[in-house]
Amino acid sequence: MKVVIAIDSFKGSMSSMEAGNAAKAGIRKACAADIVVKPLADGGEGTTEALVEGLGGEFISVEVTGPLGGKTTARYGILGDGKTAVMEMAEASGIILVKPEELDPKRATTYGVGEMIMDAVNRGCREFIIGIGGSATSEGGVGMLQALGYEITDAEGKPVEPGLAGLDQIASISAGHIPETLKECRFSIACDVKNPLCGENGAVYVYGPQKGVMEEEKQVFDEKMKHFADKTKEFTGADCRMEEGAGAAGGLGFAFLSYLPNVELKPGIDIVLDAVGLEEEVKDADIVITGEGRLDFQTAMGKVPVGVARLAKKYGARVFAFAGGVTKDAGECNQAGIDAFFPIVRGVTTLEEAMDAENAIENMILSVEQVFRAICS
Repeated sequence: MKVVIAIDSFKGSMSSMEAGNAAKAGIRKACAADIVVKPLADGGEGTTEALVEGLGGEFISVEVTGPLGGKTTARYGILGDGKTAVMEMAEASGIILVKPEELDPKRATTYGVGEMIMDAVNRGCREFIIGIGGSATSEGGVGMLQALGYEITDAEGKPVEPGLAGLDQIASISAGHIPETLKECRFSIACDVKNPLCGENGAVYVYGPQKGVMEEEKQVFDEKMKHFADKTKEFTGADCRMEEGAGAAGGLGFAFLSYLPNVELKPGIDIVLDAVGLEEEVKDADIVITGEGRLDFQTAMGKVPVGVARLAKKYGARVFAFAGGVTKDAGECNQAGIDAFFPIVRGVTTLEEAMDAENAIENMILSVEQVFRAICS
């Protein structure tokens, strides 16, 4: 019997690999099996940690420009092949780095994201997995492009000021300082939104308010974004403003699509499943184990465990999920490919006790053991 385990992290409790290895230990206590454990994440927060831990990589810390111009330390990962970098743009330009009262879309920049990318390029990376959720920015990725070597200047030939404020100043764009090594890179961008760059469904109107854009500023700022899109079309000859995902991360998706080579925007779960080679392992699996901290009806709407289940069902494997908690409406998960699911909490307990790492690992081992005793008997 072959069992493939791919469990999302239990946030605040177990990492993806800790949960997976605990499930493996539970199976071992019940029966003999060929067991494969793979890291899992959705392309957002925790993806770097999961892939570095699960694929034998290392963490890199680098000082970069923060969203409001000061310095911050960003962490990304280089996987075991030495050529693949995994990063989350929020490490350099995330909204979590800015106090709510200090949010300023007119100034917020993605310059640090470009610095992170170039640090990885200079270390030999040519493959990139980048999550672009959780940004504090709404400037179309201009800061990132400047850090990569693009010259984006005003009518006087000076670099435009950072943030949304500078977008309508753009008079000229040049790629004269782009390093040749950047042209060798490929980018898989984890993007789970489909918004275009401009208009009422675009970056400014939909996501701007959470980053400090006032209602009366939306139209003005959207016009600035349109100006950048127009100048980009003049420079590249292509117009990506209405592409799905162009409006992600304040337009960072647009910058990737328009200016960088070999770019693909895909749902985060799909990128992670490809990166860890899950499909190849699932092809001959009898059982696939997945799970996350809480299973509910939202899980069935397309969260990580359902992505795993969909892949498993493609090859006829049975799918079991384990979770810290299970809600009454979690039955929807059965319709989404999960054959059966099980909460691992084994009695009345406080949330703090349930989330304690040692308790959670033990509960996972014991719960999986009992399920597999029934399977293997």
